[in-house]
Amino acid sequence: MGLSIGIVGLPNVGKSTLFNALTKAQNAESANYPFCTIEPNKAIVPVPDIRIEQLARLVNPARLVNSTIEFFDIAGLVKGASKGEGLGNQFLSNIRETDAILHLVRCFENDDVVHVDGNINPIRDIEVIETELLLSDIQTLERKIEKLQKLAKGDKTAKQMLDDAESLLKYMNDGRSALMYPERDKESVKQLFNESRLMTAKQVIYCANVDETELVEDNEYVKAVKEYAGKNGADAVKISAKVEEEMIGLSDEERNEFLDSYGVKESGLEKIIKTGFHTLGLISYFTAGPKEVRAWTIHTGWKAPQAAGVIHTDFEKGFIRAEVISYDDYIKYGSEAACKSAGVMRIEGKEYTVQDGDIMHFLFNV
Repeated sequence: MGLSIGIVGLPNVGKSTLFNALTKAQNAESANYPFCTIEPNKAIVPVPDIRIEQLARLVNPARLVNSTIEFFDIAGLVKGASKGEGLGNQFLSNIRETDAILHLVRCFENDDVVHVDGNINPIRDIEVIETELLLSDIQTLERKIEKLQKLAKGDKTAKQMLDDAESLLKYMNDGRSALMYPERDKESVKQLFNESRLMTAKQVIYCANVDETELVEDNEYVKAVKEYAGKNGADAVKISAKVEEEMIGLSDEERNEFLDSYGVKESGLEKIIKTGFHTLGLISYFTAGPKEVRAWTIHTGWKAPQAAGVIHTDFEKGFIRAEVISYDDYIKYGSEAACKSAGVMRIEGKEYTVQDGDIMHFLFNV
């Protein structure tokens, strides 16, 4: 399974610059005017994970395969987007395809970079975007209700979904997102969310974009964004899209030296991916052998058969058992054979909950 994140925000907050940096390629036009991105840009980026490199030193595989993350650079939204203003609904629909939203917010002053509303106010900017997403979701829900009203007369399942949709619509009409709906974990409501692809049901990561001189100390704008995120139960990260873009093409050593010069240890990509995994409750397990060392992304709490299913559905259907070595044990003993001899390789069944960093080998029969 892959993770997909849509980068949203007002025009001229740095989305395309960040996208260029995250994907290490100048494949999204950056320009100092609104709507320079006229098509959603998509890139598949390998997830940096030092554990793959450490395992590779021991296994010496033919290749390494990281987990991946899909980034979508979605054109700048403006007030009225839900009614077709700016570039309108075509870009709102692109957000529906993603797992999570990275809401990029401008938290720097620069007279040379115009702001669509004339001045810097990150909370106002956040509320503009979130209002447009909410209004668009309300329209989606109203259309869904119209269809369900026709189906509900002779269908109990449709009647239940209609009741849920009407209750959710009432909740959202009070200005509240679908993500905060008290009954969101109810199975019939989950189905409604899935069918409607509501944008406000997605997890949001707030990303404060700052000047390169403000990467260490938070300015007042960043503090406001972090406080807003905290009040809404969301994660927040701080990055400098300009610094990220300047690192394109640097070697690992040059990159680390460059980050050190700004007093930081992690790149914006690393922060965003770590936060994305945390926000969506994702972890990685590994398979390791002479052909490849590969990371596989799964949800926290998944059982062994589910984890096997991300490799191939047959692995889940015919699951027999799993051979499991913890990452720390594998590094300590240096090989699968040594782990067996030391008694740290475990045989686990269908009820085993996979842990982050497990090295696994599945036995199955179809």
